[in-house]
Amino acid sequence: MRQIVLDTETTGLSAQDGDRIIEIGCVELLNRKLTGNNRHFYIHPERDIHEEALRVHGITSEFLADKPKFAAIAAELMDYLQGAELIIHNAPFDIGFLDEEFRRLGQGPTKKMVSGVIDTLVMAKEMFPGKRNGLDA
Repeated sequence: MRQIVLDTETTGLSAQDGDRIIEIGCVELLNRKLTGNNRHFYIHPERDIHEEALRVHGITSEFLADKPKFAAIAAELMDYLQGAELIIHNAPFDIGFLDEEFRRLGQGPTKKMVSGVIDTLVMAKEMFPGKRNGLDA
């Protein structure tokens, strides 16, 4: 079983309102063992970063100025994700941003590329009801 643990950083909170992905990190597991076949991308978002988002991730527009745009990394990312099961904390957030980026390029939704999505936030809420369940916790 091939799984990919995935996380994104973004310019803000709403892909539908034009916020964009600025960083994607992926770690591959094969039969639940790390393979070392990981991916990491910094992405030029073609827009400003909201101050609130900057406080969370610390990634500046100046740092991203010479990074590729999403279109330049999309094919590699799609090939990498193809057929894998994704593991994501708060999956609707990351999937929503990926879907919007792929939509801009005329590609289908992320869930059509992968075999499934596991949301660790849902798991955390079920395992520890009423407790903090952000990534820091």
